[in-house]
Amino acid sequence: MESPAKPVQAVALAYNETEAAPRVVAKGRGLLAEEIIRRAREAGVYVHESPELVSLLMQVDLDERIPPTLYIAVAELLAWIYRLEKGLPEPGQS
Repeated sequence: MESPAKPVQAVALAYNETEAAPRVVAKGRGLLAEEIIRRAREAGVYVHESPELVSLLMQVDLDERIPPTLYIAVAELLAWIYRLEKGLPEPGQS
């Protein structure tokens, strides 16, 4: 017997260079998560799938900054997205 599929989860972050850390601006499960993902894609916002990171970010209240324990993981994700958007090679690649 198959276990029921886990509902989709999504968390949207916003970051402004004047702020100390990114903030959680939207989060949800199921249909709400699907809507967050749809709107992000329509707006041209990159959607990254990381169930582990989403699970941790789901614990952050709306409009709250991410906790210091997630700074490195989110910074690495933001740096990766920046390189992707700018067409830059991964570190260590020529």
